Amino acid sequence: MEFPMHWLIILVVVLILFGGRKIPELMRGLGEGVRGFKEGMHGASQASSTTPPAQTTASAEKPAEEKK
Repeated sequence: MEFPMHWLIILVVVLILFGGRKIPELMRGLGEGVRGFKEGMHGASQASSTTPPAQTTASAEKPAEEKK
């Protein structure tokens, strides 16, 4: 598989802008963000699957007005 030239240019520009010492720190932050997003999505799907659907009851509805 051939490595496209545009990826090489992007990598060089990132290296110039951030420097070699800053890139591992940026990647660590990106990984933590992705991990937190996945945990949040997993927690949201668990919460929605364990929460029972809302039930309507007579007490929750407005009582009909009585006619005189």
